[in-house]
Amino acid sequence: MNPLVGGIEAGGTKFVCAVGTGPDDIRAEVRIPTTTPQETIGLAIQFFESQRIKLGPLAGIGIASFGPIDPQPGSPKFGYITSTPKPGWADTDFGGAVQRALGLKVGFDTDVNVAALGESRFGAGRGLDNLIYLTIGTGIGGGGLVNGKLMHGLIHPEMGHVRIPHDLTIDPYPGHCPFHGDCLEGLACGPAIGARWIQPSDELPPDHPAWALEAHYLALALVNFICTLSPERIILGGGVMSHAPLFPLIRREVQRLLNGYVQSPAILKDIDGYIVPPALGNRSGVLGAFALAQQLR
Repeated sequence: MNPLVGGIEAGGTKFVCAVGTGPDDIRAEVRIPTTTPQETIGLAIQFFESQRIKLGPLAGIGIASFGPIDPQPGSPKFGYITSTPKPGWADTDFGGAVQRALGLKVGFDTDVNVAALGESRFGAGRGLDNLIYLTIGTGIGGGGLVNGKLMHGLIHPEMGHVRIPHDLTIDPYPGHCPFHGDCLEGLACGPAIGARWIQPSDELPPDHPAWALEAHYLALALVNFICTLSPERIILGGGVMSHAPLFPLIRREVQRLLNGYVQSPAILKDIDGYIVPPALGNRSGVLGAFALAQQLR
């Protein structure tokens, strides 16, 4: 039987904290607005302290955090949110604060890496050792697993900031990203869609030209990831992906751009099962945090 663990999905607007063992066993859950580090992390700690009294001991805490972060256990700044543009949160010792207050082991990684782990353990990636998860919303982030292990290296993947072709004669919008302008996030995140078309993305009709352009940009990125990482499945989450036209448009555009070069039945014959939404819906992150905590030794 899996041990009872805590999970935190830390987003720029809210924290989701939960206690349980998996998708069918969430014993307690709370949402906390993201304000200052001291207040927000403090309220999360209070939640877990109260749940330990009600439910019993926890084996560990998994944290899925917005970033950039330091996910390397051997680093002196392991558990820190580092150079984030989120006001007041740069250089925050997030994981350390939780560990010291609760006296528990803490797993700490990016929100998208942990969401990929959640889908691998409980959702659309079960049985696969190589997959990527992208969230397309207020920003764009990506993570995943290679040979069953979460992607790390110099720091962690920053898939939302890859550079993709941008034809200014077709799309003169300069880009939303404060660091790179027209990187993938700068061209394809939700705020970029709203700024380009002077209308929020959730108000655009299904036949609006915004969706074909959005699918083109996302497909360009996915083709780059397919050619470099060779994932066995691609999972696309986030608010922008809730728009019905996008999945079929992206799938067709990926096939067109690859032009038969990658000779895999998954792409040639079963693209609908290759580029998919998250099976866990909006719980990929917090359930991935459970899985991260369960891996702690």
